[in-house]
Amino acid sequence: MEKQGRVVVDKVGGRSTVTRCFSKYPLKFIIPRKVGSSETDAVWVYTLTYGGGIVSGDSVSCEFTIGDGCTTVLTTQASTKVYKSVGSKCCEQVLEVHLERGSVSSIAERMQDYQVIAMVVLLGPRIKHIQNLVQENVKRMMSEQLQIPSTASGRQLKPNSDNRFTKPSFIASSSVFGPKGIGVVVRIAATTTESVYKFLQHQLAGLEPLLGVSPYH
Repeated sequence: MEKQGRVVVDKVGGRSTVTRCFSKYPLKFIIPRKVGSSETDAVWVYTLTYGGGIVSGDSVSCEFTIGDGCTTVLTTQASTKVYKSVGSKCCEQVLEVHLERGSVSSIAERMQDYQVIAMVVLLGPRIKHIQNLVQENVKRMMSEQLQIPSTASGRQLKPNSDNRFTKPSFIASSSVFGPKGIGVVVRIAATTTESVYKFLQHQLAGLEPLLGVSPYH
């Protein structure tokens, strides 16, 4: 398959550096010169498509080669749209990544079975009641999920054979931030998008009087 994009990252002067970058329609790469601290040795690559999506007939294939000991962050636009197909034309998108020795591996290995990472920021005095409610709900949910099972006599059960308890399919935490705790941030990890939508739909239902409709309804 013909490549619409290719990026090669190697060590130059002891730092991760893009030594080759090629892209053509409908693909485009943006490589900012400075992201974060100058002491950080990482190359950021933003992948974009013209129009913000893929149309029928598009065939996008790109290849990344990450050299020994290099670090590269590959991101996408916020949401890649897939437009309605015309006739029998299909679209496809292929990504090939070659990692040399010492390169950082995919985040998928670290996420294990968790497919969704989300963060919700609740800020301002008008939604103080929702902040309090969400914090109470998160605390209750996680205390129930992470509680070590016990027998009727009150004795705690032992973990399974490999000394681990079953990982919960949904994990959430909440904390306050800002002057006088003006805001609340909720962090979520889950195995399915449906469970996150259901959580948000329930927790943010109190916003309906302010927004006119309930979010995620």
